[in-house]
Amino acid sequence: MTVEAHKETIEFQAEVSQVLNLVIRSLYSNKEIFLRELISNASDAAEKLRFEALADDVLYEGDPELKIRVWVDKDAGTLTVSDNGIGMSRQEVMDTIGTIASSGTKKFLENLSGDETSDSQLIGQFGVGFYSAFIVADRVTLTTRRAGMEPEHGVRWESDGEGSYSIETVEKEGRGTEVTLHLREDDNEFLDSWRLRQIISKFSDHLAIPIEMPKEDTGAEEEEKDKDREIEWEQVNKGIALWMRNKSEITDEEYKDFYKSIAHDFEDPLAWSHNRVEGTNEYTSLLYVPSRAPFDLWDREQKHGVKLYVRRVFIMDEVDKLMPHYLRFVKGVVDSDDLPLNVSRELLQHNRKIDTIRSANVKRILGLLENMAKNDPEKYQKFWDEFGKVLKEGPAEDFANKERIAGLFRFASTKSEGDEETVSLDEYIGRMAEKQEKIYYITADSLAAARNSPHLEIFKKKDIEVLLMTDRVDEWLMSHLTEYKEKTFQSVTKGQLDLGELEAEEDKEEQKKAEKAHKKLLKGIKKALGEKVKEVRVSSRLVDSPACLVVDDYDMSQNLARVLKQLGQDAPMPTPIMELNVEHPLVERLEKENDKDRYSELANLLYDQALLAEGGQLEDPAGFVHRLNRLMLDMSDSK
Repeated sequence: MTVEAHKETIEFQAEVSQVLNLVIRSLYSNKEIFLRELISNASDAAEKLRFEALADDVLYEGDPELKIRVWVDKDAGTLTVSDNGIGMSRQEVMDTIGTIASSGTKKFLENLSGDETSDSQLIGQFGVGFYSAFIVADRVTLTTRRAGMEPEHGVRWESDGEGSYSIETVEKEGRGTEVTLHLREDDNEFLDSWRLRQIISKFSDHLAIPIEMPKEDTGAEEEEKDKDREIEWEQVNKGIALWMRNKSEITDEEYKDFYKSIAHDFEDPLAWSHNRVEGTNEYTSLLYVPSRAPFDLWDREQKHGVKLYVRRVFIMDEVDKLMPHYLRFVKGVVDSDDLPLNVSRELLQHNRKIDTIRSANVKRILGLLENMAKNDPEKYQKFWDEFGKVLKEGPAEDFANKERIAGLFRFASTKSEGDEETVSLDEYIGRMAEKQEKIYYITADSLAAARNSPHLEIFKKKDIEVLLMTDRVDEWLMSHLTEYKEKTFQSVTKGQLDLGELEAEEDKEEQKKAEKAHKKLLKGIKKALGEKVKEVRVSSRLVDSPACLVVDDYDMSQNLARVLKQLGQDAPMPTPIMELNVEHPLVERLEKENDKDRYSELANLLYDQALLAEGGQLEDPAGFVHRLNRLMLDMSDSK
């Protein structure tokens, strides 16, 4: 039975064209990366066949020896990478190469700056894969057939990378994929087999799948060379999984090159942890902390970076059960001796051995970060700047390690300079006043809003440090992180301020006297503001400002309500409590006002001013402007 040849020319998806242009433009200084990517794809195809063949060994088609081959044709100016892995059907070729299905692609393209240096780093995070062939080739031909399909179901794909590709049905005897690169004249260095061997040794030595190249002829053999003689192939990679080698035999460069290979990154990792566990649950783990956050770190569909092997057989990519979501930036491999080869994602959900591995992985990464923070603060600061927001998800997700995770946090504070988050909770506690019982913090939309908040005035006066939190995740974090090393956290914008023993008894007495002395004022302002406020009271936290807004201890903060609204959630704003600085001239002026309308206008101005001071939005900006204008005109008339 034969299949009618069907050839068509198809335009690339717009995103593919953008990526192709970027690849060719940005990676010219790192061209050798193309061979790493193509060999990595070939290895993945071989591993996928091995996995699928566990359920159906007919897919081997009588050829179970998996391999990757690399060869050149100097006369034709071509370089070919082939594998006898799973291969692809016609539809899979169109879906895989003609289209970028990743949901993060749009975000990736939006992040491009036009600067070639930064864009080349970004594309390393994206993973260039097959498209890297166009760094060195002006035309690429791919021939493939999916394992299990008949020879007449082969597929040939070809493109010059300029905007379209051709695809046709062809006959292909062997399963798998063959990629032929028609090299540009400027890139003839990649026709040198020794150069190719050097690249393979650098990036792909660890692959368990043998990588073969034609055996080099020398001396007399060269003279007697017969073009019709069958090619002798020799393995050029060690073929030993790097994670299975003894740590003492592996150099730092080998660790770094292995990371770049599995993470498709151009930059060195910040740190790594390599461990072999023996006993009732035997496994090996090699885990890396990257130096840069991927572009899709906040994508809901972003996958984890830990690969699962069972006795050196690749089982599956992106295993979320091996690492919690708040450590999703970690890359690496876990190779178990005890799990079954036919393990499924469903089985992983309820496997005690996996739970044990996951728990140990978490402890190793936290230990790695703790050592980095202690011994190399500069490197740890780089980590925090890239991944701090993700780590803040930890206390809610991982109760058992809540305090260890919190110890890794860094914040800006009223005693730190600049915008960087450098203050640890241990440093804060070490600087606490003698009688201070709580860790004080404020959440706000920006660092400027936090530093200049009227809620901090009493703390600045008494020289009490306050942590400044401006990430969206901070509100959620503090709802789960209530204490650290027996010190409770206290928001300075919630509840009646109680400084405990830091507040003198005479100050407390003055507060009570002020409440009684200004009772009429408090009632008058509450009546003028109506449902806008839950209560009006004398403030113990204001020094320079006339008023501020707070919420009850267990109410949602106004900042959190604003964040949720920005995220499109229907979050009702909590009704605030208005606090007054009764010694402020504006409040004293209001207290003397006898005109009811003017009294109401002044009260509303104070409220609007307090709302704006903490980053809130006015419901009636025009009304605020009219009141302010009338007040200014009255002041002008009184002169």
